[in-house]
Amino acid sequence: MAANAQEKAIVKAVLDRYPESHAEMLGIDVAKNTPAPLFQWLVCALLMSARIGADKAQEATKALFDAGWTTPDKMAATSWEERVKVLNENGYARYDESTARYLADTLDLLDKNYGGDLRRLRDDAGREPSEERKRLKAFKGIGETGADIFFREVQLAWEEHYPFCDARAAKAAESLGLPANADSLASLAGSRKALPRLLTALVRSDLDKAKDDILEAAG
Repeated sequence: MAANAQEKAIVKAVLDRYPESHAEMLGIDVAKNTPAPLFQWLVCALLMSARIGADKAQEATKALFDAGWTTPDKMAATSWEERVKVLNENGYARYDESTARYLADTLDLLDKNYGGDLRRLRDDAGREPSEERKRLKAFKGIGETGADIFFREVQLAWEEHYPFCDARAAKAAESLGLPANADSLASLAGSRKALPRLLTALVRSDLDKAKDDILEAAG
């Protein structure tokens, strides 16, 4: 099988196994580029930044949103104790107290600097990816990993990031024999909407140690 055909087969096998991005699994329409979904995805990136399994972080994120805390105002109306309780009861016990504080700090900074709207962060950064990353990392709990997770999905709405591939996804791609750069992976994904799905799928496959199964499925 030719290299390009083999790469396409591997991508298909990865996406067959993991067809949705994390945002899609949570029902967050990042591509809308409106305040609520951008905030929701920031919360998810914050929770996924901790040293905890992605599935546990996603479960805890979903629980926060199921409680109705889907906008900065709604989250800001909660108490630290309420946030801790929801996180603790939904697989996030180890980091519940610190993350509840990080959420409060995030809300304060988001309101103070950007009026609750992450699109203002983008505009204030001049739509410059490195400046956007710097400002995003000012949110407590968001480091390089959190910023990478955030930009994996936000590239759907913020074209200055497309195509984007973070180091974690690149490493996972390389382990499967795929090119470890954003342009090549975007081409293999086939569309702008599919690239975040592919990056998520690559990382999940690596975390699940599914390499052999995927390569077998790819033929």
